[in-house]
Amino acid sequence: MIAELIRNLGPWSWWIIGLLLLAAELAAPGVFLVWIGLAALIVGAISLLVWDLAAWSWQLQLLVFAVLSVILTLAGRRYFARPDADSDQPLLNRRGESLVGRTAVLADPISNGRGRIRLDDTWWSVSGPDLPAGMKVRVAEWTGSELIVEPMV
Repeated sequence: MIAELIRNLGPWSWWIIGLLLLAAELAAPGVFLVWIGLAALIVGAISLLVWDLAAWSWQLQLLVFAVLSVILTLAGRRYFARPDADSDQPLLNRRGESLVGRTAVLADPISNGRGRIRLDDTWWSVSGPDLPAGMKVRVAEWTGSELIVEPMV
């Protein structure tokens, strides 16, 4: 049934596939289907020109579509990717790193290298030299699971 529909539509089947892929990109954006949709539209444009040639078989059409899909996807990712984009908030979503340099008061004493502080609305586990509760400390480092503090002088 689908093969018969494609035969009846001829080169326009690639245009329909391309437009459906572009519509799917609008429904579920991710900037991926747009390149595959463009590849289908290009194959459709080529098909309009060379549809009657015996060499333009469905196998060759699929091969050209696959190759164009890969090339357009890689080119689009390279052209539109911004890996080193400067941000006005480089520590956004890096909460622990954003705390380095801040000062706090020890809520629980650091004994055996472990204690707790409260910064903003969160309790943080800290490590550092043994210090009494109420001592003012500075966050020196974030290890990924806890803050390393040092006493303020």
